[in-house]
Amino acid sequence: MNIRKELDTINKEYHYLNYIPETIPEAETYISVKDSICVKDMPSTAGSAILKDYKPVTHATCVQRLVDHHYTIIGKTAQDEFGFGSFAVNVGLGFSVPLNPFDKNRCTGGSSGGAAGLTQKASFSHVALGESTGGSIVTPASFCGVFGLCPTYGRISRNGVIDYGNSLDKVGPLAKNCTDIATTLHTMAGYDPYDSTTSTERVPPYDTYLSLSVEGMTIGVLKDTLHEGVAPEIVKEIERAIETLKGHGALIKEITLPLSKKFGIPAYYIMCTAEASTNLAKYCGLRYGAAEKLEGSFNEYFAAVRSKYLGEEAKRRIMLGTFVRMAGYRDAYYLKSLQVRQKIITEYQQAFKNVDVILSPTVNILPPTFAEIKQLSVVENYMLDVLTVSPNVAGLPHMNIPIGFAKGLPVGMMVTANHFQEGKLLQVAKEFDA
Repeated sequence: MNIRKELDTINKEYHYLNYIPETIPEAETYISVKDSICVKDMPSTAGSAILKDYKPVTHATCVQRLVDHHYTIIGKTAQDEFGFGSFAVNVGLGFSVPLNPFDKNRCTGGSSGGAAGLTQKASFSHVALGESTGGSIVTPASFCGVFGLCPTYGRISRNGVIDYGNSLDKVGPLAKNCTDIATTLHTMAGYDPYDSTTSTERVPPYDTYLSLSVEGMTIGVLKDTLHEGVAPEIVKEIERAIETLKGHGALIKEITLPLSKKFGIPAYYIMCTAEASTNLAKYCGLRYGAAEKLEGSFNEYFAAVRSKYLGEEAKRRIMLGTFVRMAGYRDAYYLKSLQVRQKIITEYQQAFKNVDVILSPTVNILPPTFAEIKQLSVVENYMLDVLTVSPNVAGLPHMNIPIGFAKGLPVGMMVTANHFQEGKLLQVAKEFDA
Protein backbone atom coordinates (compact mmCIF):
# COMPACT_ATOMS: atom_id res chain seq x y z
CA MET A 1 0.00 0.00 0.00
CA ASN A 2 1.32 3.43 -0.94
CA ILE A 3 0.44 5.49 2.13
CA ARG A 4 1.90 8.69 0.70
CA LYS A 5 -0.21 8.41 -2.45
CA GLU A 6 -3.40 7.79 -0.47
CA LEU A 7 -2.73 10.79 1.78
CA ASP A 8 -2.14 13.01 -1.25
CA THR A 9 -5.44 11.86 -2.76
CA ILE A 10 -7.39 12.40 0.47
CA ASN A 11 -5.77 15.76 1.10
CA LYS A 12 -6.46 17.07 -2.39
CA GLU A 13 -10.16 16.41 -1.88
CA TYR A 14 -10.68 17.05 1.86
CA HIS A 15 -7.77 19.27 3.09
CA TYR A 16 -7.03 17.28 6.27
CA LEU A 17 -3.25 17.76 6.41
CA ASN A 18 -1.13 20.88 6.66
CA TYR A 19 2.03 18.86 6.02
CA ILE A 20 2.86 15.40 4.63
CA PRO A 21 6.45 14.02 4.73
CA GLU A 22 8.10 13.27 1.40
CA THR A 23 8.59 9.61 2.33
CA ILE A 24 6.59 7.43 4.72
CA PRO A 25 8.09 4.03 5.57
CA GLU A 26 5.89 0.97 6.00
CA ALA A 27 4.82 0.40 9.59
CA GLU A 28 2.26 -1.44 11.70
CA THR A 29 0.78 1.72 13.21
CA TYR A 30 0.66 5.20 11.75
CA ILE A 31 -0.08 8.42 13.59
CA SER A 32 -1.01 11.87 12.40
CA VAL A 33 -0.30 14.77 14.74
CA LYS A 34 -2.38 17.90 15.17
CA ASP A 35 -0.48 20.94 13.97
CA SER A 36 -0.37 22.41 17.50
CA ILE A 37 1.77 19.48 18.74
CA CYS A 38 5.48 19.73 17.96
CA VAL A 39 7.15 17.18 15.71
CA LYS A 40 10.90 17.39 15.19
CA ASP A 41 11.92 18.82 11.82
CA MET A 42 8.30 19.07 10.60
CA PRO A 43 6.46 22.39 10.23
CA SER A 44 4.41 22.83 13.41
CA THR A 45 2.36 25.98 13.04
CA ALA A 46 -0.80 25.51 15.15
CA GLY A 47 -2.56 26.36 11.90
CA SER A 48 -1.34 29.97 11.97
CA ALA A 49 0.56 32.00 9.38
CA ILE A 50 2.47 33.70 12.20
CA LEU A 51 4.31 30.39 12.77
CA LYS A 52 4.84 29.55 9.11
CA ASP A 53 7.97 27.44 8.52
CA TYR A 54 8.58 26.89 12.26
CA LYS A 55 10.25 23.50 12.67
CA PRO A 56 10.82 22.29 16.26
CA VAL A 57 14.16 20.76 17.16
CA THR A 58 12.57 18.10 19.40
CA HIS A 59 9.37 16.06 19.53
CA ALA A 60 6.64 16.83 22.04
CA THR A 61 6.85 14.28 24.88
CA CYS A 62 3.65 12.50 23.75
CA VAL A 63 5.02 12.18 20.21
CA GLN A 64 8.41 10.98 21.42
CA ARG A 65 6.80 8.23 23.50
CA LEU A 66 4.85 6.99 20.48
CA VAL A 67 7.89 7.14 18.20
CA ASP A 68 9.83 5.14 20.82
CA HIS A 69 7.12 2.46 20.50
CA HIS A 70 7.47 2.34 16.71
CA TYR A 71 4.57 4.53 15.66
CA THR A 72 5.28 6.19 12.31
CA ILE A 73 4.29 9.83 11.74
CA ILE A 74 2.38 10.51 8.52
CA GLY A 75 1.87 14.27 8.85
CA LYS A 76 0.44 17.30 10.63
CA THR A 77 -3.33 17.71 10.61
CA ALA A 78 -5.39 20.84 9.95
CA GLN A 79 -7.05 22.80 12.74
CA ASP A 80 -8.59 26.09 13.77
CA GLU A 81 -5.83 28.66 14.25
CA PHE A 82 -4.30 27.98 17.70
CA GLY A 83 -7.41 25.89 18.43
CA PHE A 84 -9.77 28.87 18.34
CA GLY A 85 -13.02 27.36 17.11
CA SER A 86 -15.65 24.62 17.13
CA PHE A 87 -16.05 24.04 13.39
CA ALA A 88 -12.44 24.06 12.01
CA VAL A 89 -13.37 27.01 9.78
CA ASN A 90 -11.18 29.51 11.65
CA VAL A 91 -8.03 28.28 9.94
CA GLY A 92 -5.06 30.62 9.66
CA LEU A 93 -4.27 32.79 6.65
CA GLY A 94 -3.20 30.61 3.73
CA PHE A 95 -4.57 27.35 5.18
CA SER A 96 -7.48 25.31 3.77
CA VAL A 97 -10.67 24.45 5.66
CA PRO A 98 -11.10 20.67 6.15
CA LEU A 99 -14.31 19.15 4.73
CA ASN A 100 -16.60 16.62 6.39
CA PRO A 101 -15.90 13.05 5.20
CA PHE A 102 -19.65 12.38 4.77
CA ASP A 103 -20.63 15.64 3.08
CA LYS A 104 -18.08 18.10 1.71
CA ASN A 105 -20.53 20.97 2.14
CA ARG A 106 -20.35 20.49 5.91
CA CYS A 107 -17.65 21.06 8.53
CA THR A 108 -15.56 18.48 10.35
CA GLY A 109 -15.97 20.14 13.76
CA GLY A 110 -13.09 21.81 15.53
CA SER A 111 -10.55 22.47 16.43
CA SER A 112 -9.03 19.01 15.68
CA GLY A 113 -11.01 18.82 12.43
CA GLY A 114 -8.23 17.46 10.25
CA ALA A 115 -7.43 14.74 12.79
CA ALA A 116 -11.01 13.47 12.92
CA GLY A 117 -11.60 13.69 9.18
CA LEU A 118 -8.41 11.82 8.33
CA THR A 119 -9.20 9.14 10.91
CA GLN A 120 -12.51 8.50 9.18
CA LYS A 121 -11.17 8.49 5.61
CA ALA A 122 -7.86 6.62 5.99
CA SER A 123 -8.09 3.01 4.83
CA PHE A 124 -5.03 1.92 6.82
CA SER A 125 -4.48 1.44 10.56
CA HIS A 126 -4.17 4.96 11.91
CA VAL A 127 -4.44 6.92 15.17
CA ALA A 128 -4.67 10.70 15.21
CA LEU A 129 -3.35 12.88 18.01
CA GLY A 130 -5.75 15.68 18.80
CA GLU A 131 -5.62 18.41 21.40
CA SER A 132 -8.55 19.78 23.36
CA THR A 133 -9.20 22.93 25.34
CA GLY A 134 -13.01 23.05 25.41
CA GLY A 135 -14.19 20.17 23.23
CA SER A 136 -11.69 20.09 20.39
CA ILE A 137 -11.31 16.30 20.42
CA VAL A 138 -14.85 15.07 21.05
CA THR A 139 -16.70 17.57 18.82
CA PRO A 140 -14.83 16.72 15.58
CA ALA A 141 -14.89 13.03 16.55
CA SER A 142 -18.69 13.30 16.75
CA PHE A 143 -19.03 15.16 13.44
CA CYS A 144 -16.76 12.66 11.66
CA GLY A 145 -18.06 9.46 13.28
CA VAL A 146 -14.96 8.22 15.14
CA PHE A 147 -13.91 7.55 18.71
CA GLY A 148 -12.11 10.43 20.42
CA LEU A 149 -10.86 10.46 24.01
CA CYS A 150 -9.87 13.58 25.93
CA PRO A 151 -8.02 12.46 29.08
CA THR A 152 -7.82 13.91 32.56
CA TYR A 153 -5.85 17.15 32.71
CA GLY A 154 -2.30 16.11 33.64
CA ARG A 155 -2.65 12.54 32.40
CA ILE A 156 -0.58 13.27 29.24
CA SER A 157 2.32 15.71 29.11
CA ARG A 158 1.80 19.11 27.50
CA ASN A 159 5.54 19.52 26.92
CA GLY A 160 5.91 20.41 23.24
CA VAL A 161 2.27 21.47 22.80
CA ILE A 162 1.85 24.97 21.35
CA ASP A 163 -0.32 26.36 24.09
CA TYR A 164 -3.79 27.87 23.89
CA GLY A 165 -4.92 27.73 27.54
CA ASN A 166 -2.36 26.29 29.95
CA SER A 167 -4.88 25.12 32.55
CA LEU A 168 -7.15 23.55 29.91
CA ASP A 169 -5.02 22.02 27.12
CA LYS A 170 -5.01 18.21 26.85
CA VAL A 171 -3.67 15.78 24.22
CA GLY A 172 -5.76 12.75 23.30
CA PRO A 173 -6.19 10.04 20.62
CA LEU A 174 -8.82 9.63 17.88
CA ALA A 175 -9.34 6.29 16.16
CA LYS A 176 -11.88 4.02 14.51
CA ASN A 177 -11.77 1.48 17.34
CA CYS A 178 -11.36 1.36 21.11
CA THR A 179 -8.30 -0.90 21.06
CA ASP A 180 -6.22 1.73 19.26
CA ILE A 181 -7.50 4.39 21.67
CA ALA A 182 -6.55 2.31 24.72
CA THR A 183 -3.09 1.33 23.42
CA THR A 184 -2.15 4.83 22.32
CA LEU A 185 -3.41 6.40 25.54
CA HIS A 186 -1.37 3.97 27.63
CA THR A 187 1.78 4.67 25.60
CA MET A 188 1.51 8.46 25.99
CA ALA A 189 0.27 8.71 29.58
CA GLY A 190 2.35 9.22 32.70
CA TYR A 191 4.54 11.67 34.54
CA ASP A 192 6.94 13.84 32.57
CA PRO A 193 9.72 15.77 34.36
CA TYR A 194 9.50 18.41 31.61
CA ASP A 195 5.89 19.23 32.52
CA SER A 196 5.16 20.06 36.15
CA THR A 197 1.41 19.71 35.58
CA THR A 198 1.63 16.00 34.74
CA SER A 199 0.35 13.63 37.40
CA THR A 200 2.26 10.86 39.15
CA GLU A 201 -0.96 8.83 39.30
CA ARG A 202 -0.36 5.24 38.20
CA VAL A 203 -1.15 4.51 34.55
CA PRO A 204 -3.31 1.37 34.36
CA PRO A 205 -3.31 -1.07 31.42
CA TYR A 206 -6.28 0.51 29.66
CA ASP A 207 -6.85 -2.43 27.31
CA THR A 208 -8.01 -4.56 30.25
CA TYR A 209 -11.15 -2.40 30.49
CA LEU A 210 -12.16 -3.53 27.01
CA SER A 211 -12.94 -6.98 28.37
CA LEU A 212 -15.15 -5.68 31.19
CA SER A 213 -18.93 -5.58 30.97
CA VAL A 214 -21.05 -2.55 31.81
CA GLU A 215 -23.27 -4.82 33.88
CA GLY A 216 -23.75 -3.20 37.28
CA MET A 217 -22.38 0.18 36.20
CA THR A 218 -24.52 3.17 37.13
CA ILE A 219 -24.72 5.60 34.23
CA GLY A 220 -25.99 9.09 34.90
CA VAL A 221 -27.92 10.60 31.99
CA LEU A 222 -27.93 14.38 31.88
CA LYS A 223 -31.68 14.92 31.91
CA ASP A 224 -31.65 18.42 30.37
CA THR A 225 -29.70 17.33 27.31
CA LEU A 226 -32.50 15.04 26.16
CA HIS A 227 -35.18 17.71 26.41
CA GLU A 228 -33.68 21.13 25.71
CA GLY A 229 -32.03 22.45 22.57
CA VAL A 230 -30.89 19.12 21.14
CA ALA A 231 -31.88 18.02 17.64
CA PRO A 232 -34.63 15.37 17.92
CA GLU A 233 -32.80 12.95 15.63
CA ILE A 234 -29.81 13.07 18.00
CA VAL A 235 -32.07 12.46 21.02
CA LYS A 236 -33.50 9.43 19.22
CA GLU A 237 -30.05 7.90 18.71
CA ILE A 238 -29.03 8.66 22.31
CA GLU A 239 -32.17 6.98 23.64
CA ARG A 240 -31.41 3.95 21.47
CA ALA A 241 -27.87 3.83 22.89
CA ILE A 242 -29.24 4.04 26.44
CA GLU A 243 -31.47 1.04 25.72
CA THR A 244 -28.40 -0.85 24.47
CA LEU A 245 -26.57 -0.14 27.72
CA LYS A 246 -29.63 -1.19 29.73
CA GLY A 247 -29.74 -4.42 27.75
CA HIS A 248 -26.13 -5.10 28.77
CA GLY A 249 -26.95 -4.67 32.46
CA ALA A 250 -26.15 -1.02 33.12
CA LEU A 251 -28.26 0.94 35.58
CA ILE A 252 -29.56 4.25 34.22
CA LYS A 253 -30.15 7.23 36.47
CA GLU A 254 -31.22 10.71 35.41
CA ILE A 255 -29.14 13.54 36.90
CA THR A 256 -28.76 17.29 36.51
CA LEU A 257 -25.72 19.59 36.72
CA PRO A 258 -27.33 23.04 37.07
CA LEU A 259 -24.13 24.99 37.80
CA SER A 260 -22.29 23.49 34.87
CA LYS A 261 -25.21 24.17 32.57
CA LYS A 262 -25.56 27.81 33.63
CA PHE A 263 -21.95 28.88 34.10
CA GLY A 264 -19.83 26.45 32.03
CA ILE A 265 -19.73 28.57 28.85
CA PRO A 266 -19.02 31.98 30.46
CA ALA A 267 -16.42 30.56 32.86
CA TYR A 268 -14.67 28.69 30.06
CA TYR A 269 -14.48 31.61 27.64
CA ILE A 270 -13.16 33.96 30.29
CA MET A 271 -10.44 31.54 31.36
CA CYS A 272 -9.40 30.35 27.91
CA THR A 273 -9.23 33.80 26.33
CA ALA A 274 -7.28 35.23 29.27
CA GLU A 275 -4.73 32.43 28.99
CA ALA A 276 -4.66 32.64 25.19
CA SER A 277 -4.01 36.39 25.31
CA THR A 278 -1.04 35.77 27.59
CA ASN A 279 0.32 32.85 25.55
CA LEU A 280 0.07 34.60 22.20
CA ALA A 281 1.89 37.71 23.45
CA LYS A 282 5.21 36.09 22.50
CA TYR A 283 4.26 36.06 18.81
CA CYS A 284 5.24 39.67 18.27
CA GLY A 285 7.75 39.52 15.43
CA LEU A 286 10.83 39.72 17.67
CA ARG A 287 10.96 36.73 19.98
CA TYR A 288 8.83 34.22 18.07
CA GLY A 289 6.83 34.06 14.89
CA ALA A 290 6.85 35.89 11.59
CA ALA A 291 8.87 39.08 11.37
CA GLU A 292 8.78 42.21 9.23
CA LYS A 293 11.12 45.14 8.68
CA LEU A 294 11.41 47.00 11.98
CA GLU A 295 9.71 50.38 11.52
CA GLY A 296 8.13 52.83 13.93
CA SER A 297 7.84 52.21 17.67
CA PHE A 298 7.83 48.71 19.14
CA ASN A 299 4.07 48.91 19.73
CA GLU A 300 3.48 49.92 16.11
CA TYR A 301 5.72 47.09 14.90
CA PHE A 302 4.04 44.47 17.11
CA ALA A 303 0.60 45.64 15.97
CA ALA A 304 1.62 45.53 12.31
CA VAL A 305 3.01 41.98 12.53
CA ARG A 306 0.06 40.59 14.48
CA SER A 307 -2.47 42.36 12.26
CA LYS A 308 -0.88 40.87 9.14
CA TYR A 309 -0.40 37.27 10.27
CA LEU A 310 -3.19 36.51 12.76
CA GLY A 311 -6.74 35.63 11.70
CA GLU A 312 -9.96 37.31 12.79
CA GLU A 313 -10.87 34.86 15.55
CA ALA A 314 -7.35 34.92 17.03
CA LYS A 315 -7.53 38.72 17.22
CA ARG A 316 -10.97 38.55 18.84
CA ARG A 317 -9.80 36.17 21.56
CA ILE A 318 -6.66 38.17 22.24
CA MET A 319 -8.73 41.32 22.74
CA LEU A 320 -11.31 39.59 24.92
CA GLY A 321 -8.62 37.88 27.00
CA THR A 322 -6.66 41.09 27.42
CA PHE A 323 -9.80 42.85 28.63
CA VAL A 324 -10.72 40.27 31.30
CA ARG A 325 -7.25 40.33 32.83
CA MET A 326 -6.79 44.11 32.84
CA ALA A 327 -6.49 45.96 36.14
CA GLY A 328 -10.00 46.79 37.26
CA TYR A 329 -11.58 43.83 35.47
CA ARG A 330 -9.41 40.91 36.61
CA ASP A 331 -11.22 40.47 39.93
CA ALA A 332 -14.65 40.87 38.37
CA TYR A 333 -14.10 38.38 35.54
CA TYR A 334 -11.00 36.18 35.59
CA LEU A 335 -10.75 35.47 39.32
CA LYS A 336 -14.51 34.98 39.48
CA SER A 337 -14.29 32.39 36.70
CA LEU A 338 -11.71 30.45 38.72
CA GLN A 339 -14.11 30.39 41.66
CA VAL A 340 -16.86 29.11 39.36
CA ARG A 341 -14.49 26.42 38.08
CA GLN A 342 -14.05 25.09 41.61
CA LYS A 343 -17.82 24.98 42.10
CA ILE A 344 -18.22 23.07 38.84
CA ILE A 345 -15.59 20.56 39.99
CA THR A 346 -17.41 20.15 43.29
CA GLU A 347 -20.72 19.60 41.48
CA TYR A 348 -19.19 16.84 39.37
CA GLN A 349 -17.60 15.22 42.42
CA GLN A 350 -20.98 15.09 44.12
CA ALA A 351 -22.49 13.49 41.03
CA PHE A 352 -19.77 10.83 40.86
CA LYS A 353 -20.68 9.69 44.36
CA ASN A 354 -23.84 8.23 42.81
CA VAL A 355 -22.85 7.33 39.24
CA ASP A 356 -19.84 5.79 37.50
CA VAL A 357 -20.03 7.89 34.35
CA ILE A 358 -22.20 10.69 32.96
CA LEU A 359 -23.81 10.40 29.54
CA SER A 360 -25.01 13.10 27.16
CA PRO A 361 -24.98 13.99 23.46
CA THR A 362 -21.55 15.21 22.39
CA VAL A 363 -22.97 18.06 20.31
CA ASN A 364 -26.57 19.24 20.16
CA ILE A 365 -26.67 19.49 16.34
CA LEU A 366 -25.63 17.46 13.32
CA PRO A 367 -22.59 18.74 11.37
CA PRO A 368 -23.71 22.10 9.94
CA THR A 369 -23.09 23.31 6.40
CA PHE A 370 -20.59 26.08 5.81
CA ALA A 371 -23.48 28.32 4.73
CA GLU A 372 -25.22 27.70 8.07
CA ILE A 373 -22.04 28.48 10.00
CA LYS A 374 -21.68 31.84 8.24
CA GLN A 375 -25.11 32.83 9.51
CA LEU A 376 -24.18 32.24 13.17
CA SER A 377 -23.25 35.12 15.44
CA VAL A 378 -20.06 34.95 17.51
CA VAL A 379 -22.08 34.03 20.61
CA GLU A 380 -23.96 31.31 18.71
CA ASN A 381 -20.59 29.92 17.59
CA TYR A 382 -19.38 29.80 21.18
CA MET A 383 -22.61 28.19 22.40
CA LEU A 384 -21.95 25.09 20.30
CA ASP A 385 -19.54 24.05 23.09
CA VAL A 386 -22.30 24.07 25.72
CA LEU A 387 -22.11 20.29 26.32
CA THR A 388 -18.32 19.93 26.14
CA VAL A 389 -16.82 22.87 28.05
CA SER A 390 -17.75 21.86 31.60
CA PRO A 391 -15.79 18.56 31.60
CA ASN A 392 -12.83 20.52 30.23
CA VAL A 393 -13.16 23.26 32.84
CA ALA A 394 -13.20 20.55 35.52
CA GLY A 395 -10.27 18.66 33.94
CA LEU A 396 -12.36 15.49 33.63
CA PRO A 397 -11.80 12.71 31.08
CA HIS A 398 -14.51 12.42 28.43
CA MET A 399 -14.97 10.50 25.22
CA ASN A 400 -17.01 10.66 22.05
CA ILE A 401 -18.62 7.37 21.05
CA PRO A 402 -20.07 7.07 17.53
CA ILE A 403 -23.51 5.53 18.01
CA GLY A 404 -25.26 5.82 14.65
CA PHE A 405 -26.38 8.08 11.83
CA ALA A 406 -29.17 10.55 11.21
CA LYS A 407 -29.87 12.03 7.79
CA GLY A 408 -26.74 10.30 6.56
CA LEU A 409 -24.55 12.09 9.13
CA PRO A 410 -22.81 10.64 12.21
CA VAL A 411 -24.19 11.06 15.73
CA GLY A 412 -21.91 11.03 18.76
CA MET A 413 -22.56 10.32 22.43
CA MET A 414 -20.26 11.75 25.12
CA VAL A 415 -19.39 9.87 28.28
CA THR A 416 -17.60 11.66 31.15
CA ALA A 417 -15.85 10.01 34.11
CA ASN A 418 -14.15 11.14 37.30
CA HIS A 419 -10.49 12.16 37.27
CA PHE A 420 -8.13 9.40 36.05
CA GLN A 421 -11.03 7.04 35.30
CA GLU A 422 -10.43 6.83 31.54
CA GLY A 423 -10.84 3.06 31.82
CA LYS A 424 -14.54 3.45 32.58
CA LEU A 425 -14.98 5.46 29.39
CA LEU A 426 -13.45 2.61 27.39
CA GLN A 427 -15.61 0.12 29.28
CA VAL A 428 -18.72 1.89 27.98
CA ALA A 429 -17.34 2.73 24.54
CA LYS A 430 -16.46 -0.85 23.62
CA GLU A 431 -20.20 -1.71 23.74
CA PHE A 432 -20.50 0.33 20.54
CA ASP A 433 -17.27 -0.78 18.88
CA ALA A 434 -18.14 -2.80 15.82
